Amino acid sequence: MLLLDKKIAKTLKKKRRIGKKYWSGYGDITRVSASGASEKTSQQDRLGYSGVEASEKMAQMDSGRMNKYKSKINSVGSQCGIDPALIAAIISRESRAGNALDDGWGDHGNAWGLMQVDIRYHQKEGDWDSEEHLRQATGILVHFIKRIQNKFPNWSREQQLKGGIAAYNMGDGNVHSYENLDAITTGKDYSNDVVARAKWYKRYGY
Repeated sequence: MLLLDKKIAKTLKKKRRIGKKYWSGYGDITRVSASGASEKTSQQDRLGYSGVEASEKMAQMDSGRMNKYKSKINSVGSQCGIDPALIAAIISRESRAGNALDDGWGDHGNAWGLMQVDIRYHQKEGDWDSEEHLRQATGILVHFIKRIQNKFPNWSREQQLKGGIAAYNMGDGNVHSYENLDAITTGKDYSNDVVARAKWYKRYGY
């Protein structure tokens, strides 16, 4: 996996020369379909409903904490060619903008930082809330988007983007069809929930 990290770093070096105009190369997050959070995920906030409304509510609940990282998120988005709204959405889903972490750790000590890099497969980089961490994690996301692009060349850019989001959670080897993207993701809603949260953050300044 250290070889993978080197490949990701090489890819990001190229992206830094491109910046915001490269976002469309991975698809438009606002055009990605999303059914939102499952009942299981929405129970984190004891919501009595699920779907897009629940995803938006959880994104809103995290927005105060998220604003502390906004400049870092924007910087990494520009460097990596990923919409900052999507980065914010993953931070919201993975760590509730840091609120669900214990000294930067989550997933029983297996994942690190705001975007929960799995240290069983990657060497952690930077402090849990650092730009370095966000850059590493976003690079991993880019890697999976590109893997899905290669695996499913006939999918639209938006479908490939959503597939990459699902792969960030469960690996590209577990992505078999667009219709069942979230069949085995955490909560069986990961990509649908993240996309719905991203659309909310997009509307509110990211």
